[in-house]
Amino acid sequence: MAHILIMAASTGKNLDLASSFHHTVLSQGNTAEILDLCRLDLPMYTPETEKEHSDLSLVHNVMEQILASDALIVCAPEYNGSMPPVLNNLVAWLSVQSKDFRMLFNRRKIGLATVSGGGGQHVIMNMRMQFSYLGANVLGRSVVINKTKQLNQLSLDTMAKEVLN
Repeated sequence: MAHILIMAASTGKNLDLASSFHHTVLSQGNTAEILDLCRLDLPMYTPETEKEHSDLSLVHNVMEQILASDALIVCAPEYNGSMPPVLNNLVAWLSVQSKDFRMLFNRRKIGLATVSGGGGQHVIMNMRMQFSYLGANVLGRSVVINKTKQLNQLSLDTMAKEVLN
């Protein structure tokens, strides 16, 4: 039995997609948890805010959740052709918490998914670039839901299996 951490980088449809992945992972006999990045309510990262915030327990909890998982699935909408600020902000906070923050992502399999009002391909490309840079093994296939592509349960089933193989 494996454990997948499913990150939702927005509320609404991407959080619903994370819930669909959660159900899929459980139905395959594995465990999963959803991390709603919006509920973390982290302040915007700057070197100044890092100095001002001595209690970084939220960031450390996320680090522990990542390390306790066997794989990640990230559900994020496209924001102006890129990643949502909440996801980028979390990566920024994680990057300053240890001398080797890449240990969180190095060789970890990550599946990427989006529900976007536009095409959704730009956020997938941006996340692929970001997580690959951090050393993750990003799946070649992603789940994209938009105005012309509906949710396909077979795609969810396949990604849930692939992140664990």
